[in-house]
Amino acid sequence: MTAGSKPYCPECGKPATGNFCQHCGAKLGGRFCNQCGAKAAPAAAFCNQCGSKIDGGGASRRAAAVAVVGGHNLPWWIAGVTMFALIVVLGVRMVQPGPAAAPAPSGVPAGALSGPAPDISNMSPRERADALFNRVMGYAEQGDSASARAFMPMALAAHDQARPLDNDGLYHLAALNQTAGNLDAAISVAEEILATEPSHILALGVAGDAAAELGRSAEAEQYFTRLLEAYPQEQSRPLPEYQGHQPSMQVARSAAEAFLAAR
Repeated sequence: MTAGSKPYCPECGKPATGNFCQHCGAKLGGRFCNQCGAKAAPAAAFCNQCGSKIDGGGASRRAAAVAVVGGHNLPWWIAGVTMFALIVVLGVRMVQPGPAAAPAPSGVPAGALSGPAPDISNMSPRERADALFNRVMGYAEQGDSASARAFMPMALAAHDQARPLDNDGLYHLAALNQTAGNLDAAISVAEEILATEPSHILALGVAGDAAAELGRSAEAEQYFTRLLEAYPQEQSRPLPEYQGHQPSMQVARSAAEAFLAAR
């Protein structure tokens, strides 16, 4: 949507540029019918689904979704606002020094919080990437694959925009790619870590899992063997990613043991 030459976010209505709104994180672009919620072409004067007149860009996607009572968009927005308020707080804490960050929340009911999504315009690129990582992985842990898929492109893009990444950020990116089914990309990012940390437990775990899912058993065996050999000494290293992802390290060890036991 535009007013004059300024682009505006279709979600919060504030001036925004780029691929995502710097105020609310919504993906920019798109017009929607405020009667039925259908997406409309940029120059369309009437909706091609219900025939209603489409305003010159003033109706937001949220308004369209609310108008469609019982539709599929409204629950998505309620869940998005709920999780985003919690995940942003966790994402900011992950980049601060101190005790290990808590794992992404699970079992949070949709609608537990109300109000607009928090303004993320003052977050650094890395803080936004961490917040979106927690959001996507939180959805995945809850089994909400639809919401995880919906926010996955934004999370991946945020990590690319935050480069160069430390090993904690690279692990997040590798895990996101694995969760998204981008298995070769997951291995490639894991190898970025292994280039400087050949015994990195989390990187070896992601690479081994991805190789196994691709059916490359010999490659998976190499990663998992290295993981188990390194685990006794590696687990006690005070690395930020180890401190923040202790459960993931234990899962990686269990997966390696199970894979090698079946060989």
